[in-house]
Amino acid sequence: MSALGSVAALLACPECGGALHPPDDQRALRCSAGHSFDIARQGYVGLLTGASTKMTGDTADMLDARAAFQGAGHFGPIAEAVARALGSFSPDSAVLEIGAGTGYYLASVIDASPDSVGVALDVAKPAARRAARVHPRVASVLADAWRGLPLRDSSVEGVLCVFAPRNAAEVARVLAPGGRFVVVTPTERHLGELIEPLDMVRVDPDKDRRLAEQLAGTFSRVGHEVVEYSMPLSPDAVGQVVAMGPSAFHRSTDDPRIAALPAITPVTASVDVSTYVANG
Repeated sequence: MSALGSVAALLACPECGGALHPPDDQRALRCSAGHSFDIARQGYVGLLTGASTKMTGDTADMLDARAAFQGAGHFGPIAEAVARALGSFSPDSAVLEIGAGTGYYLASVIDASPDSVGVALDVAKPAARRAARVHPRVASVLADAWRGLPLRDSSVEGVLCVFAPRNAAEVARVLAPGGRFVVVTPTERHLGELIEPLDMVRVDPDKDRRLAEQLAGTFSRVGHEVVEYSMPLSPDAVGQVVAMGPSAFHRSTDDPRIAALPAITPVTASVDVSTYVANG
């Protein structure tokens, strides 16, 4: 059975909220009311409905750069911390990643839990295409989390959100009782050695306060870990850092300052990994 076939029972029709199921031809997901959603030839299902979303998501070039950087293992300690924070799962459980991008973090979690399945959700088609092939037990869904998560109530045991926006009320709805919500945000020290020399976008100093305000009343924090270490980066890897994040929207990655860097530049990775459970 395909990854989408394995998670279809967890998905909800974005039109009516009814359960989705795959027909015999495996080319679409349908609900009992007759709403149908095609499965793209790249393997993801599109559950975006209505007017065009205002969320743009990442471009194909940004995702290519991120996949290359992640594939080199530079963010491996962060992926390990996410898996630790989510903990163990019951057999046949499901994990959702919101703003999944390449699906790197979700694939790491699923690898550590052999009986579980994953749902990678992103608003960008290039991300949905890439996530569809990141892991045989990860299903890729194209959807806008701010319009509502296309999953049934209490359907997943874990939700992760790494460097991405989050819809707290919807996360609480889809989490099973006792499920964990893991949020990863950069600290002000993250990539600090590159921000000023390369005019990169800075981390908002109020990010922690705004996250706490957004989740207050809906979630309680039950765990927190700061993951901080030095990454020895080549000029090519530094170029990937610039190209894979928000700085790519504001400036060219063809920057002579990158080529002029030494063979190895020590760059700090620094993130907060926070674990929450829903109140009540």
